[in-house]
Amino acid sequence: MSAAPLAYGIHLSSINARFWGEAAELADRLGFESVWMPEHVIVPLDATGSPHQGAEHSPIPSNIPVLDAMAVLGHLAARTSRVRLGTHVYNIGLRHPVLTARGAATVDFLSGGRLDLGIGASWLRSEWEALGLDFDTRGRRVDESIEVCRRLWTEDVVEHHGEFFDLPPTAFEPKPVQQPLALHIGGDGPAALRRAATVGTGWMPMNHSLEQLPASIARIGELAAAAGRTTPVQITLTGDVADEADVERYVAAGVTRVLVQPWRNSREALDGLRRFAERFLPDAAAA
Repeated sequence: MSAAPLAYGIHLSSINARFWGEAAELADRLGFESVWMPEHVIVPLDATGSPHQGAEHSPIPSNIPVLDAMAVLGHLAARTSRVRLGTHVYNIGLRHPVLTARGAATVDFLSGGRLDLGIGASWLRSEWEALGLDFDTRGRRVDESIEVCRRLWTEDVVEHHGEFFDLPPTAFEPKPVQQPLALHIGGDGPAALRRAATVGTGWMPMNHSLEQLPASIARIGELAAAAGRTTPVQITLTGDVADEADVERYVAAGVTRVLVQPWRNSREALDGLRRFAERFLPDAAAA
């Protein structure tokens, strides 16, 4: 089979965390482009709502095991050599940006520049309130957090006095290996499109159908051109790939990376990765 014009990543959300290391190692050997993990800080018992349109209740139970994203990615970095390592998505507004910048720079440094930091404004009001933060100002807080992080990752000395954060003049080392560090913006609204166009390596829509994507991608292009950007924006979508017709539909819609989960449960994950690689990754190693 000829090489598909798509990058394929795997999403670990439906695999028991005990198997994440083994799955990442196998994905690395088989030629998958990236491995992505879910992220939350805390899910209160009274959590309501959903990131998915049409869903009335939170799909996340309060007792779901939650691991620290940067610690996990550092662990996966040590177990892999090539595959990129991502968050889908990291709730950047829930932390002080210095802590986000430090964790992300650490993972990128230790992995040799393989971090894909997917970030979002988040949707779970009770998570923000449990951490003593104002959910209704999260957009401005996210924008300021991104600004502070990007400056810490690139400038020799940073001083910042904003709406939410104040930093005295400070140095920040080491810098990420990637310059700029890859930011993938999660979300579907105007603010997410603006961030993707201006500061994002890529965009990760959450509630777009394939038919809806071209219009939003065109809007990102308009915003990017207005900002003087000349580099393309990667488009990452979670979905299923069963045959060449699926591949063609993703490509026609403007998708550049598909995050797949070719298994029904954790025990089937490794075999599912091998089957997918045999069909869609022509250079897959026998593993």
